[in-house]
Amino acid sequence: MAEGGQFREGLAARIAHFDREGAQHAANLAEVERKQVLALFPLESWGGLDLERYALGPDGRRSGLSFCRLMEYGTDNFGSIRGGSAAKHIVYQHRSGQWRVVPSALRGLEVEAAWAQVRSEFVTAFDAARKGAYELLDDLESLSYGQALTTKALAVYFPGEFLPVFSAAHVRHFTALLGGRPRAYSSGVRTWRANRELLALLGEYEEFKGWSPHEVMDFLYAFHDPRPHDRVVWKVAPGERASLWDDCLQNRRIRIAWDEVGSLGQYESDQELKAALDQQWPRSTGGNLRLARQMLAFRDLERGDLVVANRGKSEVLAVGTVVGGYAYEPGAQTHRHTVSVDWDTSYAQSFDAPRHAWQQTLAKVPATLMREIRRGRGRRDADEFLGPVGDADGADEAGVVEKAAAVQGAGLPDDELPDDVRKVRDLLEHKGQVVLQGPPGTGKTRLALNVALTLAGRADLIEATPAERAAVLAELSAVPEEAEGAGEAGGSEEARAARLTMVTFHPSYGYEDFVEGFRPDTAADGAGLHLKMKDGVFLRVCAAAEKASDDIFLIVVDEINRGDLPRILGELITLLELDKRGSVSITLPTSGRQQTVPPNVRIIGTMNSADRSVGHIDSAIRRRFAFLDVPPDLDSLDGEVEGLGLASLLEGLNERLDAQFGPDHLLGQAYLLSDDRPLATAEQLSHAFHHEIVPLVTDYCLGRPEMLRAVLGELVDDRTGRVVQTNPRDLPGMLAKVFVTAGTVETADEDGASAEPEWNEG
Repeated sequence: MAEGGQFREGLAARIAHFDREGAQHAANLAEVERKQVLALFPLESWGGLDLERYALGPDGRRSGLSFCRLMEYGTDNFGSIRGGSAAKHIVYQHRSGQWRVVPSALRGLEVEAAWAQVRSEFVTAFDAARKGAYELLDDLESLSYGQALTTKALAVYFPGEFLPVFSAAHVRHFTALLGGRPRAYSSGVRTWRANRELLALLGEYEEFKGWSPHEVMDFLYAFHDPRPHDRVVWKVAPGERASLWDDCLQNRRIRIAWDEVGSLGQYESDQELKAALDQQWPRSTGGNLRLARQMLAFRDLERGDLVVANRGKSEVLAVGTVVGGYAYEPGAQTHRHTVSVDWDTSYAQSFDAPRHAWQQTLAKVPATLMREIRRGRGRRDADEFLGPVGDADGADEAGVVEKAAAVQGAGLPDDELPDDVRKVRDLLEHKGQVVLQGPPGTGKTRLALNVALTLAGRADLIEATPAERAAVLAELSAVPEEAEGAGEAGGSEEARAARLTMVTFHPSYGYEDFVEGFRPDTAADGAGLHLKMKDGVFLRVCAAAEKASDDIFLIVVDEINRGDLPRILGELITLLELDKRGSVSITLPTSGRQQTVPPNVRIIGTMNSADRSVGHIDSAIRRRFAFLDVPPDLDSLDGEVEGLGLASLLEGLNERLDAQFGPDHLLGQAYLLSDDRPLATAEQLSHAFHHEIVPLVTDYCLGRPEMLRAVLGELVDDRTGRVVQTNPRDLPGMLAKVFVTAGTVETADEDGASAEPEWNEG
């Protein structure tokens, strides 16, 4: 794309379909916002601007509209910098009341001295922009800690000199699209410089002559949105039993509670927010970390994201498109965390069976459920779901068709691929090999096989029945019959391999099994055995991949860390890097042959993080693999047994395991699934608990009763130190008492304020 050829192709047609009138209206609104900033913070006032007039602080602690609050929350039409924590403002007041200074060089100073330095750099930046000396901006080190804010401020005061695109990743995406500096060479280029480069590239297009910067921005996002098209869809309950739905529908927003923690913009991590939740609700046994992550995901919703509003566990009220970022409204009586949403009530429907995961205020909507919601829409076919709902940026049907085009891994459009499958696929494209690591039972091998289906163009079977999946996976794993007798080094028959090859590493597995080596074979005359040079699994796959360069060949290595990786891989570790694939060869020491690794070979390894019997993966091997954590998936446990929510059970149990042993020793959702569905009966739960969960937890505890009691509580007999046996019908209530009840109680005081986390707003 050295000359922007891909962008130019079809440009006239896209411009013809673009709603420029709507973009002009948005540009007019942006100009109104810009003039408000100029009126409140004229350029000449910056030399004496005090810290409180500049900084973002906890809502409600002081009157007036600060510059940073106006930039983040009051100028959405001009261009958004919402999302993430307040650290992007360089100097800000934390919810604790303490001032925080982000630049490391200024942290030893008093806050007023640090602000004086930051303010001086803003003044210098504005003066440089006024003179057109933009190269001087790169010398302003403190401003480099808030590049989005600085670039937006420059665009406000010097319109026409910057595009209203302030995300570094988005600017680089558009620049590469237009044939500018490739992403690989943009590291260290600050956002304001990259923004100017993008503006210069767009100036070369006669088609955009006479367009305002905001019209160009809307066009770029409408047809070339850099955000992934398959972002997570969230279900958000508008109050208990949808008590706030009329307000949310009328005012085009969605609201959640937990007001006591203040603005979510003050939190830089999930752990920091969890600590605040723990402080407000100390009786909570489990769930606050998950809740913290859900709340931060709510905070970071972006324009164009989809939100489902529900009442209870079985009713969809509407599907909405996010049209504005997060805001905290201190003046509201309750439910002060808000996000602007454009609602489409044509999606209103009821399910045949309850969705138990919807008992919580916030929950992810799996791709399969979202397809069901689209099919239930009254007026439109499922494939056209992005009409008004996905059209927040002005894209029409042509833009939607372009966005929804299928990618590698057909069988499902990219926006319907499960998020974890897409992540692994993208990592394979970037790195060539990926290790999936996580506690036992989190579905690492299943995820690897889902990726195999996707690479083979059968992603539509990811959610199929076990029998259907097994049939297709067996077909992918079948070695062609012609391969029988092949695989001898230098033999006359061609070595072949299946597109999906599964192996399991173990302490006895070696180089001879994976690469090549002498193996026992029967003598030609049938008398005894002799040694023959034979290709291992990896060389057979490489040989097949060279003959079918259009296909992806995937090797799934189960328990990859149980093998001696340096010994198994040998010198081939050098060739795994993608830039050496197909171009660099090495001489195999045993056979003396030259060997390369084809670019269409991929490797996925799975690694049980709780396995203490394995050695450390050395840095040379780790550098050639991408690593992806596969945590427990509570959203897949959409079920309950005798009133016990399985997701809540696993969450409470894992919080105790985490406290005792750390995050590597949790339990995955597979322990509470049967045939890919949540356990449904008390008998199933009793079997899983006593015969699968308890033995593993006991192993974690090394047979020490006090540790077992710290995890399982009153389920451990004080006298024997063993887990009590009980009637299966009584077990759900006992598990709820130990792992769930203390963390899910919801009460309200006389003023109606929530006294416990609102787990049950669905």
